[in-house]
Amino acid sequence: MRDLERPLIVWFRRDLRVADNPALQAAVATGLPVIPLYILDDARGPWALGGASRWWLHESLRALGADVAKLGAPLILRRGAAAAVLDAVIRETQASGVYWNRCYDPHAMARDKAVKSKLQKAGVAAESFNGTLLFEPWEMKTKTGTPFKVFTPFCRTALKAPPPRPPLPAPKILRAPKSLPASEPLASWALQPVKPDWATDLRATWTPGETAALTSLDTFRDNAVSDYIANRDVPGITGTSRLSPYLAFGEISAHQVWHRAARWEQGGGVTGFMRQIIWREFSAHLLYNFPHLPDRPLRENFAAFPWRRDTDTLEAWRRGLTGYPIVDAGMRELWHTGWMHNRVRMVAASFLVKHLLLPWRAGEDWFWDTLVDADLANNAANWQWVAGCGTDAAPYFRVFNPVLQGEKFDSDGAYVRCWVPELAALPNSFLHKPWELPEAQLQAAGIVLGKTYPVPIVDHKTARTRALIAFSQMRAD
Repeated sequence: MRDLERPLIVWFRRDLRVADNPALQAAVATGLPVIPLYILDDARGPWALGGASRWWLHESLRALGADVAKLGAPLILRRGAAAAVLDAVIRETQASGVYWNRCYDPHAMARDKAVKSKLQKAGVAAESFNGTLLFEPWEMKTKTGTPFKVFTPFCRTALKAPPPRPPLPAPKILRAPKSLPASEPLASWALQPVKPDWATDLRATWTPGETAALTSLDTFRDNAVSDYIANRDVPGITGTSRLSPYLAFGEISAHQVWHRAARWEQGGGVTGFMRQIIWREFSAHLLYNFPHLPDRPLRENFAAFPWRRDTDTLEAWRRGLTGYPIVDAGMRELWHTGWMHNRVRMVAASFLVKHLLLPWRAGEDWFWDTLVDADLANNAANWQWVAGCGTDAAPYFRVFNPVLQGEKFDSDGAYVRCWVPELAALPNSFLHKPWELPEAQLQAAGIVLGKTYPVPIVDHKTARTRALIAFSQMRAD
């Protein structure tokens, strides 16, 4: 095969889009035929894709396949160890190079480094690009040259940095090679649940894919960004962008979001929203510089924290049966939709680690399996923040009161009534603390505590005292 006809493989990973895809753009610019390739590589230990993410991946790959086919080249699907799959496709196609956009988790970085070295030794071009982050994590340093450990100075530095590059346009055409490698049927990967099929509500809630991602950003601009600061903590309304799963799978890029937001009418809402994009950057920065972030507390003294082991209370938390309506609403929203409002994520996570004294890793694992926006850096950084063991952590002694949180952020009860309908008939004044309502009024509302809705599995004041004692003991050890 003549060199001018030897194709380039574009290895898709967490960049399932055709616009602002630096690897794809660079490959097309060479004039060579292009083979879009996605490899399902499950060799990631405990951080293989969770169930909700696998459902999203199936739908996202179906959308990406349609998008690249319209441009002229089919999406090739292969399953197996990435290095072995790449070797096989290169042999089959005589490909002259492999282009990809970088991932920054420890497993991917180690794998990609080995793949790049092997390809280059074999005389195959291997090029990687930044299609994921606004700033490379090794570029962001404190004035003393060390990694940032606190968000505020990181954010300040990011906002003062030169503007991120503008997003790249989608290619107008992809020239496929004359001979295509075989592709595995997407259905053969069994990414979608069957028996039981628990994804019905996911399908009703989400439309994965690049087109839906861009539509969601426009919807947020038109309907929510102007009131973002006022509404972002109110779970009963659509006050946030809901872009997190699209960013997690790269169906929209941080560059696209950043530059579009920069063109909107500036105000507190836009600024607050852009800070959330920087928090995502900060989480990736932490994971890059502290690769044990998902597995060990960054504050080393927390390794000795006296966590409890209680499978019954853990299961009650998972199922949304704690007896605290705002916590239960969040956990049920998560199970049904694969997503949870950010304010409620903080409340539910705090309840697990501080009221129940259960390990933050148990919560991290559950979120990893059930979130459609599961992102290793974000998930780990946020759980460590809530647990008080991260570098930029909420103090452990700050214990969210789930009743007050519910009354403050779900004052009209819209959120709890949606996800805990057995409490719908309660007046707002008792919706977040049904155990305080007189028995006769509970019966009139059709509620029998302990039967139709659980009594609280722990008393807030008792749990708070227990948590503070545990924290004090850890500090004394």
